[in-house]
Amino acid sequence: MNYLAFDVGGSSVKYAVIDEKGTFAERGSFVTPKDKETFFANLADVKTRMADFCELAGIGFSMPGAVDDESGVIGGSSALPYIHDFPIRQQLEQRLGLPAAMENDANCAALGEVWTGAGRDYQDVAFFVIGSGVGGALVHRKEIIHGAHLHGGEFGYMYIRELRNILSEGGCPGGLKRRMAKARSVSPDEFDGRRVYELRDAGDETAARIIDDMYEFLARAIYDIQYIFDPEAFLLGGAISSRSDLIPGIESHLDRIMKEAAVARIRPKILPCLHGNDANLLGAVCHFRSVHR
Repeated sequence: MNYLAFDVGGSSVKYAVIDEKGTFAERGSFVTPKDKETFFANLADVKTRMADFCELAGIGFSMPGAVDDESGVIGGSSALPYIHDFPIRQQLEQRLGLPAAMENDANCAALGEVWTGAGRDYQDVAFFVIGSGVGGALVHRKEIIHGAHLHGGEFGYMYIRELRNILSEGGCPGGLKRRMAKARSVSPDEFDGRRVYELRDAGDETAARIIDDMYEFLARAIYDIQYIFDPEAFLLGGAISSRSDLIPGIESHLDRIMKEAAVARIRPKILPCLHGNDANLLGAVCHFRSVHR
């Protein structure tokens, strides 16, 4: 059985045909349209072409925003205002002629990793997306914990006293560039996360401190979540998760935290994600299959 998956982002829409084992058959992408009608038209064109390739059982969508698949409405906000605040899932089903299901993009990434990726051997995981901010998801018994306000797993909102701000301002590459720019009194456009690492490697003490702060803030968040949710593992996603020093940097601060919190005996298990950009597409199919069992 085959499914069509769409990963809808602010700059591009990725798509793939995926079977019930998580194997990719066809894939592609198109530039995200600026209006709803073009968006629907492009989706329909992809669906028609993929249906010629194979029989499709349904369509899964990875979407930004506060996605409520039950009502079919996406709340909150995103770079795509035209997807919000109306029953979009129902309209997608009508226009595409197939059953559909949709889930938040970070939740999809978590489901993809739990289905066939780094979390496949675990029932309960905490998933971090570390990029321009810090997003995430909580998975219990292989299912997403959405929360009363669809904010389950929004770890980026955790408060960091030293920053007088939230984790997303200091626990991610986006925070690195903003803090480095502030320290240099220049525009954040002059930096990205990679450049901050390059400066550290060249001996810049400010860059080294800011990167170490990021590791410490993430370590604190992971430690706290371990004792609030008690997951079997933490999965770290985002481009930075491929850096060989990310997890050791976090672990070094966990060593100190575990020593200072002397009664704490459960040490968080941290793993890098495996699927990269494919996780959202896999998770969209995983979610569809759970809804349309």
